[in-house]
Amino acid sequence: PITPGELLCLGSSLAFSGLFYYLYRRKARVVARIQEAPKLQVDDDLPALVSTADGRCLPYVALEGIVLPAKAALTSHYHEGLQGVIQKLLLKEHRLIWNSLARSW
Repeated sequence: PITPGELLCLGSSLAFSGLFYYLYRRKARVVARIQEAPKLQVDDDLPALVSTADGRCLPYVALEGIVLPAKAALTSHYHEGLQGVIQKLLLKEHRLIWNSLARSW
Protein backbone atom coordinates (compact mmCIF):
# COMPACT_ATOMS: atom_id res chain seq x y z
CA PRO A 1 0.00 0.00 0.00
CA ILE A 2 1.29 3.42 -1.03
CA THR A 3 0.42 6.38 1.15
CA PRO A 4 -0.72 9.74 -0.25
CA GLY A 5 2.46 11.33 1.10
CA GLU A 6 4.59 8.92 -0.90
CA LEU A 7 2.56 9.63 -4.04
CA LEU A 8 2.99 13.36 -3.46
CA CYS A 9 6.76 12.96 -3.07
CA LEU A 10 6.95 10.78 -6.18
CA GLY A 11 4.88 13.20 -8.24
CA SER A 12 6.86 16.25 -7.16
CA SER A 13 10.12 14.40 -7.81
CA LEU A 14 9.00 13.52 -11.33
CA ALA A 15 7.81 17.09 -11.95
CA PHE A 16 11.10 18.60 -10.81
CA SER A 17 13.07 16.04 -12.83
CA GLY A 18 11.06 16.90 -15.93
CA LEU A 19 11.54 20.64 -15.36
CA PHE A 20 15.29 20.34 -14.87
CA TYR A 21 15.63 18.07 -17.91
CA TYR A 22 13.72 20.60 -20.02
CA LEU A 23 16.01 23.42 -18.83
CA TYR A 24 19.08 21.26 -19.47
CA ARG A 25 18.01 20.45 -23.04
CA ARG A 26 17.24 24.11 -23.78
CA LYS A 27 20.68 25.21 -22.59
CA ALA A 28 22.32 22.32 -24.46
CA ARG A 29 20.79 23.60 -27.72
CA VAL A 30 22.19 27.07 -27.06
CA VAL A 31 25.64 25.62 -26.36
CA ALA A 32 25.48 23.59 -29.57
CA ARG A 33 24.62 26.72 -31.56
CA ILE A 34 27.54 28.58 -30.00
CA GLN A 35 29.96 25.73 -30.74
CA GLU A 36 28.79 25.65 -34.38
CA ALA A 37 29.25 29.41 -34.73
CA PRO A 38 31.25 30.49 -37.77
CA LYS A 39 34.69 31.94 -37.08
CA LEU A 40 35.26 35.33 -38.70
CA GLN A 41 38.37 37.46 -38.89
CA VAL A 42 38.34 41.09 -37.80
CA ASP A 43 39.24 42.83 -41.06
CA ASP A 44 37.87 45.30 -43.59
CA ASP A 45 35.30 42.80 -44.92
CA LEU A 46 33.48 42.44 -41.58
CA PRO A 47 31.30 45.62 -41.82
CA ALA A 48 30.13 44.62 -45.29
CA LEU A 49 29.26 41.13 -44.04
CA VAL A 50 27.26 42.51 -41.12
CA SER A 51 25.39 45.01 -43.30
CA THR A 52 24.28 42.25 -45.70
CA ALA A 53 23.04 39.94 -42.90
CA ASP A 54 19.36 39.73 -41.94
CA GLY A 55 18.54 42.61 -39.62
CA ARG A 56 22.20 43.74 -39.78
CA CYS A 57 22.94 41.21 -37.03
CA LEU A 58 24.96 37.99 -36.89
CA PRO A 59 23.41 35.75 -34.21
CA TYR A 60 26.38 33.68 -33.03
CA VAL A 61 29.86 34.25 -34.42
CA ALA A 62 33.37 33.91 -33.07
CA LEU A 63 35.55 36.88 -33.95
CA GLU A 64 39.27 36.29 -34.29
CA GLY A 65 41.81 39.04 -34.55
CA ILE A 66 44.27 41.25 -32.76
CA VAL A 67 42.98 43.24 -29.81
CA LEU A 68 44.86 46.27 -28.57
CA PRO A 69 44.48 47.28 -24.91
CA ALA A 70 43.31 50.80 -24.07
CA LYS A 71 46.02 51.28 -21.41
CA ALA A 72 48.04 48.20 -20.55
CA ALA A 73 47.39 44.49 -21.02
CA LEU A 74 46.59 42.38 -17.98
CA THR A 75 49.17 39.72 -17.18
CA SER A 76 48.35 36.45 -15.48
CA HIS A 77 49.80 35.68 -12.07
CA TYR A 78 49.49 31.94 -12.69
CA HIS A 79 50.66 31.48 -16.30
CA GLU A 80 53.79 33.23 -17.45
CA GLY A 81 53.46 35.03 -20.77
CA LEU A 82 49.64 34.97 -20.77
CA GLN A 83 48.03 38.37 -21.32
CA GLY A 84 44.46 39.56 -21.66
CA VAL A 85 42.24 42.61 -21.95
CA ILE A 86 38.89 43.58 -20.47
CA GLN A 87 36.05 44.12 -22.89
CA LYS A 88 33.92 47.16 -22.16
CA LEU A 89 30.25 46.36 -22.51
CA LEU A 90 27.57 48.91 -23.24
CA LEU A 91 23.94 48.03 -22.62
CA LYS A 92 21.44 50.38 -24.19
CA GLU A 93 17.82 49.87 -23.27
CA HIS A 94 15.44 51.36 -25.80
CA ARG A 95 12.16 51.10 -23.93
CA LEU A 96 11.21 51.30 -20.28
CA ILE A 97 8.27 49.34 -18.90
CA TRP A 98 6.69 50.09 -15.54
CA ASN A 99 6.65 47.06 -13.22
CA SER A 100 3.71 47.64 -10.91
CA LEU A 101 4.66 44.76 -8.63
CA ALA A 102 8.19 46.03 -7.96
CA ARG A 103 7.12 49.68 -8.49
CA SER A 104 10.08 50.40 -10.72
CA TRP A 105 10.88 51.05 -14.37
